Amino acid sequence: MNRIGRPRKGESAIRRDQLLDHALRLFVERGYGNVSLETIAREARVSLRTIYRHFGGKADLFGAVIRHYSDLLAATLPLDQALARPLEETLVAFGTHFISCFSRPEIVRLRAQLIAEAHQFPELAAEFYEQGPQRTLERLAAFFAVHQEAGRLVAMDPTFLAGQFISALRGERFQRQQLGLEGAPTDREVEKWAKQTVRLFLQGCLSRTIIG
Repeated sequence: MNRIGRPRKGESAIRRDQLLDHALRLFVERGYGNVSLETIAREARVSLRTIYRHFGGKADLFGAVIRHYSDLLAATLPLDQALARPLEETLVAFGTHFISCFSRPEIVRLRAQLIAEAHQFPELAAEFYEQGPQRTLERLAAFFAVHQEAGRLVAMDPTFLAGQFISALRGERFQRQQLGLEGAPTDREVEKWAKQTVRLFLQGCLSRTIIG
């Protein structure tokens, strides 16, 4: 029997996600340096003690926000079942999720703020890269390595392949969006973007034995 007042595990996860969503919104709207943990606690309707207990300081909370979105992305690349689905199908699912997340207005604004504030908060830029891009790159490289061992992809540094694929997914459109020259893509545009990128990538990276 659960104790009165103690949230069930599912409820705790929901509350945690809600807290991270509030934190992301405030970081984007006001900038990292202009947001206090007290403000985040008030907006999320949790105690300051709760934030310290679960996340530590503000930089740790920021890292948790980035890690949360990175985890959602990594979930599309299950390493233990890497060979269970067609490679193209899995990469399209990953690419669709990546583009959808990467092109969200709040994420675009957050990246812009990080670049602007990197000189003032260098540890923040490092936290963002380690918890976001680096984790995604490592996960994708590990996924590619599994397919290389199975003879499905060319024998090449899997980290290099992962970096090239991610760069292709970002494309020129992301730069235009970050400069405010273009809005977020529609779901249909995201799907088309992901499929075209995956097909182009695989044409250059599939093992010759697979192509033949």
